Amino acid sequence: MKSKAEVAAIQQELKDKGVKYCIGAYVDIHGVQKAKVVPLDHLPQMAAGSERYTGYALDGLGQEPNDDELTSVPDLDHIIQLPWEPKIAWMPADNHFQGKPYALNTRVALKNQLAKAAEMGYGMNLGIECEIYLLKEEADGSLSVPNPEDNLAKPCYDVRGFVDSFSWLDKVATCINDLGWDLYSFDHEDGHSQFEFDFNYADALTMCDRLTFFRFMAKHYAKEEGLIATMMPKPFADKTGTGAHFNMSLYDLETGKNLFACDPEDDPRGIGLTPLGYHFIAGILKHGRALCAVFAPTVNSYKRLVRRGAMNYFSWAPVFNSYGSNNRTNSVRVPAGGGRCESRNADGSVNPYLAATLVLAAGLEGVREAMNPGEPNEDNLYAISDEERSARGIEFLPQTLQEAVAAFAEDPLVEQVLGKELRDEFIKYKTAEWEAYHLTVSQWEIKRYSQMF
Repeated sequence: MKSKAEVAAIQQELKDKGVKYCIGAYVDIHGVQKAKVVPLDHLPQMAAGSERYTGYALDGLGQEPNDDELTSVPDLDHIIQLPWEPKIAWMPADNHFQGKPYALNTRVALKNQLAKAAEMGYGMNLGIECEIYLLKEEADGSLSVPNPEDNLAKPCYDVRGFVDSFSWLDKVATCINDLGWDLYSFDHEDGHSQFEFDFNYADALTMCDRLTFFRFMAKHYAKEEGLIATMMPKPFADKTGTGAHFNMSLYDLETGKNLFACDPEDDPRGIGLTPLGYHFIAGILKHGRALCAVFAPTVNSYKRLVRRGAMNYFSWAPVFNSYGSNNRTNSVRVPAGGGRCESRNADGSVNPYLAATLVLAAGLEGVREAMNPGEPNEDNLYAISDEERSARGIEFLPQTLQEAVAAFAEDPLVEQVLGKELRDEFIKYKTAEWEAYHLTVSQWEIKRYSQMF
């Protein structure tokens, strides 16, 4: 908690920059931002928890109509002055309840898990690859590619498609760099009008805040272009899905040293990880099916997690609970050079705070118990037989949201880490989402069955 003098200094700095209003944005169970806005003169009160909310009005915050209200407390160390509206300062916030951090808030859950890692001497580095579609919304609500001439069979890395969307790309890239996130690469991705932005990793809490802001920012700049930006996992059946791959390592809290990094020549498996890194991966794999529910938390997510789907080439998305070196057919990959592991089943609909909480807990369990993930898988797992897959002990990841939520519910680690109330809220809302989807009659069903029977 900041002192009154520190808050006053921040308030004056914001005033000098032209800020008039403050947003303290927390997220619901889905990772969707919620907030009230206060004039800058009321920042001290906001920082002390003056802004109250009826939790029952929001998804996943576990309240009934008769419960006392929640408050939100902004994190004054992560303030962003909106580049497109400098009168507004955005800051991530945590929910509190009766003066204490609220355990059902997923950002609070991540901070709690990071504190447990700190007790072991570790911090968590996280980089999230931001894939996103830039699309046109038609009058009937359907989505289309803004530049229909972009019809290459394999548009990945296409220069023309990139330049055609340069106005939006430039706004997003400029914002990322002006915020100091260090954008080091961006490109046209594998789907038509799909792009990826890669910026430098940070500590886990900071990176989750950045993904939350990135969605907000990218959508705003798309609206300026008369378009929409979406990180929906699978907006088109015949185009590549949208991932949000989690790149993770542990670092020494005292020295900042990456504790997963080593020379590949010093690694008996040859891919550049320390024993600690392999233990961490083993923990992820042990809980991989349950983790899938938070990495891929929507009905639509499982249209992405397929080997091929409606496309005429492999999807790049993981379907197996497995790991390997620079091999994209594993759900956990160790990219070239080592020093980190990448969970590839995370998609654009992820609540980053919730996913980071559970994957860190799973990895730390692997570290504490010195788990062994076995040998890395180096071949194309899409192409091997089920018999060979079974012989290696490789399980399928869940293939529907219903299956993923069942795995989540059955894993004891989930309740140990999140507590029963937050665990139950996730199950409640995601079960309702599956049931609502299952009660919907799709156009596919009408086309297939109306004339058949």
